[in-house]
Amino acid sequence: MYQDAVTPRRGFLARFSVAAAVFAAGATRTSAAGTATQTPADAWLNEVKGTHRCLFDFARHNNGWGLVHVLNYVNTYASAYKAGPGTVGAVGTFYGIGAGSSIALGFNDAMWAKYGLGEYHGLKDEAGKPYTRNVFHRPTRADAHLLAQAIQIPNLGALGDLMTGAGIESLQKMGTKFLMCANALGAWTLELEARGKGAAATIGTDLRANLLPGVTIVPAMVIAIEQAQAAGIRYNRQ
Repeated sequence: MYQDAVTPRRGFLARFSVAAAVFAAGATRTSAAGTATQTPADAWLNEVKGTHRCLFDFARHNNGWGLVHVLNYVNTYASAYKAGPGTVGAVGTFYGIGAGSSIALGFNDAMWAKYGLGEYHGLKDEAGKPYTRNVFHRPTRADAHLLAQAIQIPNLGALGDLMTGAGIESLQKMGTKFLMCANALGAWTLELEARGKGAAATIGTDLRANLLPGVTIVPAMVIAIEQAQAAGIRYNRQ
């Protein structure tokens, strides 16, 4: 009985390791001193402009609140500190596996519909139906109930402005760069396979072909965070 319990787990861990190795192989090298050095995989760093730069690390989607914190950072620098256009840059992270993860935020509406990602995340519209579009890409004021639900407050009118302003496309226009972890993506395809969504390899190819514009896949988020800090981008854990 014990053997029956552990064998599937060993199989999953072995496949996870292989997936991670395939996605990460050759993408990051290490100096003789053991410190990470930049490679072509780190070219995204050049897209983070400004004198004020911060990486917002959110492995959980939290109904969009991680995105709201990015909006707060950019807007407050502009309003309270009078930072001019192009002087504030932010980075957002899409990774993790499981229904609470943020990884699905990096894919287009077609993938949300095909793989039932609204149902997967338990995210429903005002009518109580699972979203069949990436609600965080171009949200409307009608989607603000998600923010209210996350922190268990009434759906205040002001949340509508937050929801629309914190949309991924909106934040990109303000100078935000979004990253996705290749290792997490590899593991997530195995999860989706186990949930009956298809073969992991096919799912992975499909998802990679349907990233939101401007989202960059990095070998490992842990290294991307390290590289960001080495480049002078500050860190904010959500």
